[in-house]
Amino acid sequence: MSKKAVHVAAGIIVRNELIFLTKRADNAHQGGKWEFPGGKVEVGESVNDALSRELNEEVGITAIQSTPFINIEHDYLDKKVTLDFYLVSEFAGEPAGCEGQQSQWVAVNTLATLDFPAANQPVIEKLMAGG
Repeated sequence: MSKKAVHVAAGIIVRNELIFLTKRADNAHQGGKWEFPGGKVEVGESVNDALSRELNEEVGITAIQSTPFINIEHDYLDKKVTLDFYLVSEFAGEPAGCEGQQSQWVAVNTLATLDFPAANQPVIEKLMAGG
């Protein structure tokens, strides 16, 4: 049986040394953990288009300036994920949890104290090392 493969576009939303995070719903895959907002890239959709759509739906912002940050492939027991992380340095609107999810701005140097899905570890390490 082949594993489900999922392609995700995620935004590292940055403002003044702070990063905006959201918390996964308890009933979701990797539930209850902090994450960088984003979601699945749909068939026929570019990663950039998926990032823009997901950030708009999830946190209510329009990404103006985003640059590729890191690409990660991670194998969970039940699925294989490809994660394209983008640094979102300029955006319109004020990010908030539009889907009722908890959200917060955190200092880069405190990222290691939060509970993230295992696949996010390289992102956190790179951000804490100064990107």
